[in-house]
Amino acid sequence: MERLLTADPKAGFLVHAEEIRAAIERVLVSGHYILGPEVAAFESEFTAYQGGGHTVGVANGTEALEIALRALGVKAGDLVATVANTVTATVSAIEQIGARPVFVEIDAATMLMDAGALESVLVREGGAMKAVVPVHLYGQMADMAAICAAAKRHGAAVVEDCAQAHGASIGGRKAGTWGEVAAFSFYPTKNLGALGDGGGVFTLDGALAERVKLMRQYGWRTRYVAEAAGRNSRLDEMQAAVLRVKLQYLDTENARRRELAARYVERLRAVAEARGIALPSVNDGGENVAVFHQFAVRAEKREALRGHLDSRGIVCGVLYPVPVYRQPAFADEVLSLPETERACAEVLCLPCHPGLTAGDVDRVCDEILRWGTPS
Repeated sequence: MERLLTADPKAGFLVHAEEIRAAIERVLVSGHYILGPEVAAFESEFTAYQGGGHTVGVANGTEALEIALRALGVKAGDLVATVANTVTATVSAIEQIGARPVFVEIDAATMLMDAGALESVLVREGGAMKAVVPVHLYGQMADMAAICAAAKRHGAAVVEDCAQAHGASIGGRKAGTWGEVAAFSFYPTKNLGALGDGGGVFTLDGALAERVKLMRQYGWRTRYVAEAAGRNSRLDEMQAAVLRVKLQYLDTENARRRELAARYVERLRAVAEARGIALPSVNDGGENVAVFHQFAVRAEKREALRGHLDSRGIVCGVLYPVPVYRQPAFADEVLSLPETERACAEVLCLPCHPGLTAGDVDRVCDEILRWGTPS
C-alpha cells in the first residue's frame, strides 16, 4: 500500500509540472539568473497577495528572520522574545546576531505564544526587550492583537515568523501584516514552497524594506559600493519563477488543506478524548482562518500511536520534539516552561497536504480508531 507522507513536495510539483517547466525554461533562456525580472515580479505579486506593502526575496527563511531583525536595529546583547516549541532556525537567527533569546510560555490550547505570558516576560525585563518573534505554527496564527499590544506597551518591535502560515489570517488581515516586519520561508514543504531554498521579508514600512534590500546584497545600492554591512542572501531567479506559478494556487490549496482538516475532525471528534488525543480547532466561519501547514494533534501516547501508524504506511511528523532550551546547542538547565514541554512530548502531525484525498484521510482515521480499540 502506498505510504502517506506528512508533506509531499513532489506531488506539489507534479500537479503544476507543465507550468513549472515552462517557467524554468523562461529563466534559462532569459540570461538573467540573479535578482532579475522573475524575482522582481514575484516580489510584486506576493506583495499584492498580502494586500500591499513591500516584499524582498532572500535566500531562505532563516536569513529572512535574521535580516528582518537586523533591519530593525537588533544587535549583539539585545533581548528577543520567542517560543521554544519551534524549529531551532528561529533561535539560530536571533543568535547569529549575538542577540539573546528569551523564551515565552505557550497557550495550552493552541501551542502558540501566550500573550499573557509575554506580558509577564516584558514586565520582568523592564523595557529591555528589543523585539518579539511570535511563530505562527502549523498554519495557525498567534493572538496578534494581544501580542502587538503588549509589545507596543513595552517598546518592543514585532517580527512575525510566518514560515508555516502563508495565507493565514485573522479578521481578514493576513499573517505578516500585523508586526513591523515578517519573515517567510519558501522551503519545498511549505504551503508556498519552491523547488529548493527560498525566503522573503515582508513589511508595510518602505524605509525598512530598503534596509533589507541593502542587507541582502553586500549593502549595495550602487554596484560595488557598500552603504551598510550586508551579505549575500538572494532569492534566485529559478526559485522565484517557480513561486510565481505556485502563488496562483495558494488560496485554492489552502482551502483544500482546510477541507482535509475538517474531515479529520469530523471523523475523530467523537472518539479522540477517549483515546487521549486532542484535536486542533478548525475554522467554521470565524475570524481566525488557518491554513493547516500541519494537522497537529496532541496524543498522550504519541510514540505508540506514531509507531502504529508508521507500521501501516502512514508517516507522521513531530514538530517539534524537544524545546529549544533543552537542546545541547541552547541548553538552559534552569528554565522550565511546563506547557511547552508538554506540547513537545505530545504533538503529532498527521498527513495533511493538497496531494491527499478524502480517502487518504479516512485511511489515517481508520488506523487511529483501530489503534484505540481494545482487541
